[in-house]
Amino acid sequence: MSDGFRLGVFYTIVRPEEKWILAAAESRGLEVVRIDDREVTFGLDRPEVSADVVINRSVSHTRSLYATRCYAHYGTPTVNAPDVVERAGDKVLASLRLAERGIPTPRTVVALSPEAALKALERVGYPAVLKPAVGSWGRLMAKVSTPEEAEQILEHKSALPSPVHSIFYVQEFVAKPGRDLRVFVVGPDVVAGMYRRSADWRTNAARGGSVEPLPISAELRELSLRAAEAMGGGVLAVDLMESPAGLVVHEVNPTPEFKALTGATGADVAGAIVDYAVGVGRR
Repeated sequence: MSDGFRLGVFYTIVRPEEKWILAAAESRGLEVVRIDDREVTFGLDRPEVSADVVINRSVSHTRSLYATRCYAHYGTPTVNAPDVVERAGDKVLASLRLAERGIPTPRTVVALSPEAALKALERVGYPAVLKPAVGSWGRLMAKVSTPEEAEQILEHKSALPSPVHSIFYVQEFVAKPGRDLRVFVVGPDVVAGMYRRSADWRTNAARGGSVEPLPISAELRELSLRAAEAMGGGVLAVDLMESPAGLVVHEVNPTPEFKALTGATGADVAGAIVDYAVGVGRR
């Protein structure tokens, strides 16, 4: 039975992940407050608190960031916290933090203009990868093999309306063995991991990559937990690649999907998220 504890779920659409989170909350006797990010409004005054903690499942980085900031203003904790959403959701900020903590990453250079981006590509070396500073599912990423390709892609990116495309995040192309690694971290624990394989250089499961369970070695566990802690901790998916020089962390996702991971491993990811959120809300 519920003791009056209210678990908020902030979402855009109810995908399998959100259904599992809602089911995990129900099985624990929790009162759930559903918060649709397309309908909710936030005033500057502290409203009547509708939840003791809010799990952020919005698909929008911008909505996630502003909503978690508003909840922090009201004194309502969120999973993840706004600083974690901001830091991990922006590849530039994430890379800076990983480098500060001595965590190995692919070679990365940031440029603020198309002209500087060409210099960044030369500095990293071809082939290289151009990524938007904010984005997921491998969208708007480009593998660039020559300066001629780079000029065409940069011209296209410069014409896009969003200001985020005026920041050029250039990363070395890692010769990985047809797969990458995703490790799901919840608080101080690694819940599960998976390989993501694809014939395409982008191995995202959302793009059709195949998945299989990933054995968690001591090295992988330690590196993943360090990467998650560098972002500020919480519910995070750490993406790694096997480079010729060893494991490197290339992204940390602050609002990760886990349908493919659950299917591949059978891990109760949703239950781990709910239990962690309840612990945050009861602090």
